[in-house]
This record gives sequence, C-alpha cells and structure tokens, in this order.
Amino acid sequence: RIMAAKIRKPAGKKLTEFEEKVALEVHNLVNSQSNEDIKSQLDEIWFAGALQLKLKDSGRDSILLFLPYRLLAKYRSVQVRLVRELEKKFSGQHVVVIAQRTILPAKSRSKSTSQPRPRSRTLVAVQDAQLEDLVQPGEIVGKRTRVKQDGSKLLQVFLDPKDQNTLETKFETFETAYRLLTGKEAKFSFQLSE
Repeated sequence: RIMAAKIRKPAGKKLTEFEEKVALEVHNLVNSQSNEDIKSQLDEIWFAGALQLKLKDSGRDSILLFLPYRLLAKYRSVQVRLVRELEKKFSGQHVVVIAQRTILPAKSRSKSTSQPRPRSRTLVAVQDAQLEDLVQPGEIVGKRTRVKQDGSKLLQVFLDPKDQNTLETKFETFETAYRLLTGKEAKFSFQLSE
C-alpha cells in the first residue's frame, strides 16, 4: 500500500491498527494542497513506528513517532509544521517525534572489535539525545539530578522561557515518553530568569 510507505517496519513485522491510522494521516498530509510548498521534503520522510501514550493525570492520549536517525536532519527542517498539522489531524493530541538511536554495550565478549565504541552510542549520550528530541523545537537550558532520601532519582529539566507558549501544555507528555524510553523519572519546568 502507498500509505504503508510512511511507516516502515523491519521485514516480517506488520503495522498495528494505530500505526496504519497514523500512516494514513501522514500520507494525506503529504498529498494535501495546503502543504505543496514542503511536499518534496515530506516525501523523503518516513517513520519506523508509532505508539499511543495514555497520560495518567489528564486522561488524554499522546502520539510518539519513531524516526530513523538518518532522516533526522531532513525532518528538522519541517518539524514545526508537520507536528502542528498532525496535532490538528488527531484532534489536539500531542505528537512527539524521537529519532531511533543505537546503544552499544561497553564491552562484548563474543566478538572483538578493533575500534572503540563511539561516545554517541553510549547509554548516557543516547538518553540525552532522546531528551533533546522530546523538547524540540524548545531548548534545554539546564538539568539537575535530584536524589531523594530513599535513593530514588529525579531529573529536573529546565527549558528556555521563550518556548513557554508552545511547550507548557506538553510537560506530561514529555514525562510519560521519557519514562517509557529510559525508565527514568523526569520533571520539566521553565528556567526562571533572575
């Protein structure tokens, strides 16, 4: 199918019903008259998967799309418009796009590698990059790790106040998606100017 080309799975895996719905909407977006000016860029973009997140506090749903890492640069040029259009299509649900990155183990016994592991493939680097992807087009201006007395950790992420109008309503989506991706708790807020 033509619409299935907008969400591509590895060989042998089928699209879920939700992924088919998202693929159809992305396909319709690409072919709509209102997006003629960015059609060439949208044609080159496809996703590797989609998840529907249930938000506990507000009871709303959010959409998490997985983008192949090699398409990230092309996606960034149309990101704001694509996300805005998808949020309209899905009746106000928040849409978050994350690039798929590979985490390599520190050392492998099974095979010897002649080259060291790149820093961009470490667990910490991948999780930091996923955090940056979550808040795009916003900007992270600070991070603090708070360790409570019971030993649990909470990552406090401070965003630039200039993005307050666009990102303030998405904090719960960011927290849920970050917990799903990394298993870590995070709290988002805006940096107060001093």
